[in-house]
Amino acid sequence: MTRVVVNPGVCGKNVTIEVEKVGKRGVRVNITSDCNMVNEMGESLNEVDQWDVFKPPIDSPFYKCALHCRLHAACPIPMAIIKAIEVEAGLAVPRPVSLTFETVD
Repeated sequence: MTRVVVNPGVCGKNVTIEVEKVGKRGVRVNITSDCNMVNEMGESLNEVDQWDVFKPPIDSPFYKCALHCRLHAACPIPMAIIKAIEVEAGLAVPRPVSLTFETVD
């Protein structure tokens, strides 16, 4: 099982994503969050095909679900779900992802 803990930023709604391989191509996604919209997304996804991570955003079940669940366009949760699935499926190695804001004069 792969677990990703996300601090999505200013909203302060912490998120834990757990992904577990099921069968040959399937992965089960479990999300726990302080955010009702993110929890709804987790319930909607439940089990998906690991190869869906390679679909472009317009065809991605993760971004379609985020849209349906009314997540903010800048919410990092769909990307975090995709990264967790890639790691659990052996399609990527676990590496930290971050954004660093810098003030430029």
